[in-house]
Parts: sequence; structure tokens; C-alpha cells
Amino acid sequence: METAASMSQMLIGLAIGIALLLILAMKTRIHVFVALILASLTTGLIGGLPFAEVISSVTKGFGSTLGSTGIIIGLGVMMGAILEKSGAAEQMAFSIIKLIGKAKEEWALALTGYVVAIPVFADSGLIILTPLARSLSRMTGKSVIGLGLAMATGLQLAHVFIPPTPGPLAVAGILDIDMGMMIIWGMILTVPTLVMSTLYAKWLGKKIYQIPNEDGTDFERKEFKEEYIKSIENVEQIYKDKNLPGAGLSFSPIVIPLILILGNTTVNFLKIENGFADLLKIVGHPIIALIIGLLIALYGLGRRLSKAETNKAIEDGVKSTGMILFITGAGGALGYVVRDAGIGNALGEAVLTVGIPGILIPFVIAALMRIALGSATVALITAATLAAPLVPQLGLNPTLVAMSTCAGAVSFSYFNDSGFWVFNGLYGLKEVKDQFMAKTMVSFIGAFSCLALVLIFNIFM
Repeated sequence: METAASMSQMLIGLAIGIALLLILAMKTRIHVFVALILASLTTGLIGGLPFAEVISSVTKGFGSTLGSTGIIIGLGVMMGAILEKSGAAEQMAFSIIKLIGKAKEEWALALTGYVVAIPVFADSGLIILTPLARSLSRMTGKSVIGLGLAMATGLQLAHVFIPPTPGPLAVAGILDIDMGMMIIWGMILTVPTLVMSTLYAKWLGKKIYQIPNEDGTDFERKEFKEEYIKSIENVEQIYKDKNLPGAGLSFSPIVIPLILILGNTTVNFLKIENGFADLLKIVGHPIIALIIGLLIALYGLGRRLSKAETNKAIEDGVKSTGMILFITGAGGALGYVVRDAGIGNALGEAVLTVGIPGILIPFVIAALMRIALGSATVALITAATLAAPLVPQLGLNPTLVAMSTCAGAVSFSYFNDSGFWVFNGLYGLKEVKDQFMAKTMVSFIGAFSCLALVLIFNIFM
């Protein structure tokens, strides 16, 4: 009886904390950063944590989240500022348009994000590739929201479904699934989902029509009209008179870090042990790889700028990320409070006691974990751990259980998800309604599209 009361108290604490967050963010003048901190405190205190432990969780969560993402965000934004100021981002955008043809930019970015996220964390890939989406938006007249969201959904799907990223790698290990099967099934489920998500991103780009301004520091928003879309001939004419850096040099600050990170991932996955592998583990660490990319940008592309222009570009870029960092850290604080209060475990146990079809259990647990903690990786590991004993007990297919788990972890990207705030900050989404229509809705589409495929396959398997 005492356990049930304690579990109820924790779940009530989470519900009240989330409700408070929504009310403060949408209905008051309180900034979402402060709202996140207040929601974290409320959730922890009502959930049963002593005040001192709640404060400790908030500070640990804030610091830990920024410790893992803050440096990467800072380096990525600095590199992006040089790419934009030097004209390299424009050259990349122009090269992509020439390669893929008109009206296919969203598809190109979705596929790029999908491939990049296999070796690179989704948030890191989003930061690295955002200058590309911004430049494509300015050149083609397409909304940066549609372009960025297509790229973000590609990043998210691969990050959650396809090893060797940590989450799906852990799921395969916990459920004892062959790694090749995990990769194949991950692709079977996510490729159709990527198509649906990209179609939604294209539609939303017309509903939230937003274009970066010339210096890249803000966005212009207006009602969409078809005549805003520029033809490929006009784009080519624009670039005939521009003195842009070469395509190879323009892409290198992005491509080289990605290759280094992929190399690091490969040697770790294959457990290669030699001098070259040790070197790859160093230069392929995301922080070191991004420093290398920034140095290439500074000394390759930066030669086109004076020192004062370079410093100003970097300073302007960093200024725009200050609030992103604060909000990202606050989202991490909420996740730590939920974890330390035991609310995540309470959610999982509550689902296990409810009589629902076995194949849905990992999906529901992972979805609730994602809602509670904000971390797809934590949601994957927790749901797979809780669902593993049910596989032989209920006669479930372990591979489909893994796919159900991954589908749940894609769902509900919102306030305590760092990727939610990184996307909103980078793409200038300030209204809660717009934020939900973008990252949250596309996560719903991804989750339930994949779940539908899991249920269809489960009928025959």
C-alpha cells in the first residue's frame, strides 16, 4: 500500500510539474528557462524528494547537460558563423541545388541527416548542418523551418533506430539481437517513416514561412506565397557574379569532422586496438573533431575575411546561442529530477501492471520515459530492460520488441528534450504553438508511423 501511494505521489508530481511548465510558458510573462527550473523544483518536491536533493538534482542536471552539449554547441555555432560570413555556406547550398535539382531540397537534407546521424549524435549533426539549411532557405526562398525539420527528422530517426549509436546498440545487446538484423530492421521501418516526415516538413514550411535575414542573426516571417520560391535559373544567375570559395574548401569544415567522428565510431564498434585506432579515438571525439573543423574554417575560409570581421562573426554567432544553452541546461535539470525522484521507474512499473498487448508495452514504456526524461537513449535502455523478461514469457519476437522500443523513444520531443530547444533556438521558433507543430508533431509522426509498421509485421511474425 505504501509503495502504491509513493508511486501515485511521484506520478502526480510529474503531472503537476508538466502542467505548471505549460501554463507558465504559454500563459505568463515568465521565460521558459525560469519555467523549466520552477517545474523541476515542483516535480521533485511533490514527487517526494527532500528540498536539498531537489536542488542538487537541478544543479547536477543543468551542469551535466551543458557539459556534454555546451562545448559542441559553441564550437558548431562559431564554425557556422565563419561558413556563413565567408560565403562557404552559400557555395555548399548552391552545389547541392545543382546536384539534386529544383524542388528537392527537403529530400536532400532529410537523407543527409539520416546518413550523418548514424555515426554522429543527432544534436551535434543538427548544429553542424544548420548553416546548410539556412543558406538553402535564403537561396531558394523556401522556409528554413521546412528545410531544417526535414533534416532534423532524418537525424532523429537514424539516431534512435540504427546502430552503432548508443541507444539502439544497447537495445540490441539487452534483447540479444544480431547487430546486422537490428540495422536491417531499423532501415526497413525508418525509410518509409522518413518519407512521411519529410512530406509533413514540406507542408509545415508553408504554414510557418520563415527565412533567415542576410547576416544570419535573425529570421523574417511572413505569409507564404508561391512566387517567393526562386527558380534554379535565377539562383544560377545570382552566383555568376559572386566570388565564392571553392566547393571542396567550403564543405571541408563539415565533412572532415564527420569523417573523423565516423572513424572513431568504427574503431570502437570493431574494437580495433592499434596506434592508428588510438589516434582516431582522439581526433574523432566530437569536441576535438569540431575544433579541427573550426580551425579549417578559420585558416581556410577565414583568409577571405579580416581578423576584425572574423571576430565579429564569431561574437554575433555566440550571442545568439546564450539562451539556447540556458534552456538546454534547464531541460537537463528536469530530466535529472525525474530520474533522481524515481518517477521514471514508477512510470515503467505502472505500464507493466496494465493489461495491454505485449508488443505495445515497450512502445508505451519508451514513450513515457521520453516524455519524463527527454532523453531518447535513456528511454531506449530503460524500456528494453523492462520489456526483455516479457519476450519469452509472452512469446514475442525480440526484433519487433526492439523496433517497438525504438518507435516509442522517437515520440514526444518537447520541453525537457535538449534537441527540442536546440532546434527552436537555431531556427528561430519562439511561440509554443509553432514549437509543438515542428519538433513535437514530427516526432509523433515518426513514432506512430513506425509503430504501425511494427503492428503489421507482428501479425505475420
